[in-house]
Amino acid sequence: MVEQHTPRSLIVTFYGAYGRSFEGPVPVSALVRLLGAAGVDAPSVRSSVSRLKRRGFLLPAPAVDGAAGYALSDEARQLLDDGDRRIYGGPRPSDAWLVAVFSVPEQERHKRHLLRSRLARLGFGSVAPGVWIAPAALAEETGHTLERLQLTPYVELFRGAHLGFAPTAEAVGRWWDLAALAKQHEEFLDLHEPGLRALRSGPEPTPEEAYRRYLLALDTWRRLPYADPGLPRPLLPADWPGERAAAVFAELHARLHGAGSRFARA
Repeated sequence: MVEQHTPRSLIVTFYGAYGRSFEGPVPVSALVRLLGAAGVDAPSVRSSVSRLKRRGFLLPAPAVDGAAGYALSDEARQLLDDGDRRIYGGPRPSDAWLVAVFSVPEQERHKRHLLRSRLARLGFGSVAPGVWIAPAALAEETGHTLERLQLTPYVELFRGAHLGFAPTAEAVGRWWDLAALAKQHEEFLDLHEPGLRALRSGPEPTPEEAYRRYLLALDTWRRLPYADPGLPRPLLPADWPGERAAAVFAELHARLHGAGSRFARA
């Protein structure tokens, strides 16, 4: 299997992993160098940065040495801070559920599509039209997302327990496509578990190699905690691969991130 990475996704991943630790905005020259180490050419870096600027993710600002650079917008920083809890924090077990109920007037149906797509990207499962569900631990992040997109007038959020009538494990299998989620975890393992075994038995990677390997692994991994929102383990199949995938990423992070920081800040 070939791992797919887009320049724009890698830039977002870079800011999440390393860009926030820079003193001030990241110089454009550093972005070109650091994305180049991950296989992205300079024109692709510049065009992707321009798209992220138009979307309000990045803001042009001088770096500490006065060179041209880019800083995160406040909304982008909030997005990455929320992502840290997902990507590095692991699932937060809870028996409670967060239920989102929404209603959008027909003349604003484009917002209905936006709501559905964002709830799905947050990891919500679909119970019925206009009724979506997720583990209650996602309440704060969901609130941030709905406020950022100005969608709160259309949504009510509730926290509670599933009282029936089907067993909760059976219902979870309807609300989420567990086979598709398991496949994503297995694909991550196929891509990155062999590399982890090589790290355990081989020489320490150079800072540049650690940086490159970590950035690519993180760019793949960071989608999984959103697709799989940390469903309670007793409700999942016995052979669920999510815990193993999370353990592989956690060890890759421990082995590669620090060394990669030395290259990113060189």
